[in-house]
Amino acid sequence: MSSVQTELQQQEPLDLIRFQLDELVLVKLRGAREIKGKLQGYDSHCNMVLSDAQEYIFNEDSSAPIIKKTEMVFVRGDSVILINPIGE
Repeated sequence: MSSVQTELQQQEPLDLIRFQLDELVLVKLRGAREIKGKLQGYDSHCNMVLSDAQEYIFNEDSSAPIIKKTEMVFVRGDSVILINPIGE
């Protein structure tokens, strides 16, 4: 087994989020919502603080999502479904 494989096996899931600090991420939430923003911080419960955030609220009635912009937002970890880095 290579040292890279050994290193990857020793990482914890939250270690992968640590690499995204100060980077753009897409956070999918319960209730047909998504937030894109720069990850400022997180904790072991996946609570997160995002800056320069845009929230997308999807509705079955319309094809275009409602978009809300905010400078700083706290995302409660129990509503997080997925965290994905966004390449610029």
